[in-house]
Amino acid sequence: MEKHPLVRTIYLYIFALLGLALMTIGAVRFVDMGLKAFVFTKADQERYLYEKQPPTAPLAEEKINAIKSGKETTVSEAEKAALAQWLVDYNNFKDYSEKVDPLTSQRHRDASINIALFFVGLPLYIYHWRLIKKETPKS
Repeated sequence: MEKHPLVRTIYLYIFALLGLALMTIGAVRFVDMGLKAFVFTKADQERYLYEKQPPTAPLAEEKINAIKSGKETTVSEAEKAALAQWLVDYNNFKDYSEKVDPLTSQRHRDASINIALFFVGLPLYIYHWRLIKKETPKS
């Protein structure tokens, strides 16, 4: 019986390849993130359009326009309460959104994923590649 069966060799190469792939993906994503941050600075600007949208009003736009112009006088107490709550929510959203930079937040999420990929892939690759080198006969 052979000391190192084929299944073990295949296992070692697969997991060494998996570790290398994880490190490569993490490194490529870091380079991509760096290029977006320093070279292609407008690549993420579209995100600001969607991230900074205010919440929608609880009344129909036509009714709000009628209230603004003074034509609408029949606003129920429930609608007034909903509008007051919406105004509070809108002001809270506005204050909060001024403190949060969605682009920086996304970059931090990307960096977290990239570091995780790299640090999971590195030991996986090193461990399995060392086993392969130790078990492979010198030719």
